[in-house]
Amino acid sequence: MTREPLQIWLRDVVSRAGFPNVDEFIAHYDLKPYRFRQLYRAATKELLGGPGEVTPLTKELRESLVARGVAFSAIEPVLLQRSQDAQTTKGLFRLHDGKEIEAVLMEHYGDRTTLCLSSQAGCAFACAFCSTGQAGFNRNLTAGEIFDQAWFFARELKARDKRITNLVFMGMGEPFHNYEAVMEAVALLNDPQGFGLGHRHITISTVGLVDKIEAFAAEHCQVNLAISLHAPNDKLRSSFMPVNRRFPLAELMAACERYVEKTRRKVFFEYVMLAGVNDSNESARELAALMRGHLYHVNLIPYNSTPDAPFAATPDPRIWEFAKILDEAGVPVTVRQNMGRDIAAACGQLRAETQPRTSKVRAAGSA
Repeated sequence: MTREPLQIWLRDVVSRAGFPNVDEFIAHYDLKPYRFRQLYRAATKELLGGPGEVTPLTKELRESLVARGVAFSAIEPVLLQRSQDAQTTKGLFRLHDGKEIEAVLMEHYGDRTTLCLSSQAGCAFACAFCSTGQAGFNRNLTAGEIFDQAWFFARELKARDKRITNLVFMGMGEPFHNYEAVMEAVALLNDPQGFGLGHRHITISTVGLVDKIEAFAAEHCQVNLAISLHAPNDKLRSSFMPVNRRFPLAELMAACERYVEKTRRKVFFEYVMLAGVNDSNESARELAALMRGHLYHVNLIPYNSTPDAPFAATPDPRIWEFAKILDEAGVPVTVRQNMGRDIAAACGQLRAETQPRTSKVRAAGSA
């Protein structure tokens, strides 16, 4: 499937302004191709705030576009929180229909910055440890709404002579449940004529939708694949990740095997550490057996407690003991640096705090 970034961007922008399609927009303003390319470049590469700032356009055209409501972003920042160490910024954004999503910017020491963005408003997969999953599913985001999260933070960084160096689809929602819009957003993010973020600096995380892993393997792109695993056996995984009942571990791991065979690319496995649940020595040995002999890498994640989940975080010493078992078994393993705990930086937490009653009602209704 062809995903032309300029057309993807134009489609979302003109739709928000009330045009039925791109052709109607172009005809309405009698735009030559170089004109809408100027708009695209101004928004995605130069990171200008709106058509009123695109000075290569005529004054009359700029004023007409602004008056019609043509805008470079579809999301409105509602709340921004910055951690005490100034390394993490979390944003709550409102969509045109009132739904809210989150994105988190992590500024590591040095020049590396990582943006964690959302692909859905809410999530349908109800992982018990995840605040987003407990709040239920609202709707998919468009490619433009996904891209606009990166656009917002890229503009924030540009004002400080910095840029986004890495991007992860690990925010609200299941990216592969909104597969086509996510892949369109990747095309926008990667376009060298626009935003220009390399494929290898983008990671998509999935709870394990086997059919979509197969589709992703056929994309022939260099985007990284991460699997939200969190348990080394079916009984444990199914107890807090309902998706495992549809795609049990044997099917999921077989799909990962095929992905590696087809792409020759590494698969990253995320494993959130839940005290007394999945952090025993036995779990570590089971996980090592699941990983051994493959192009796999385990990322152990300290747990950020959420308002609605009955879990506690594994203490740091236990995490490192767990990591040591994996390492001694020959499994590549890292422990993720925990950032933004003081600003509720876990997925869905900020939205849950601003809408606590809604979150609890939805969680009860989806149980």
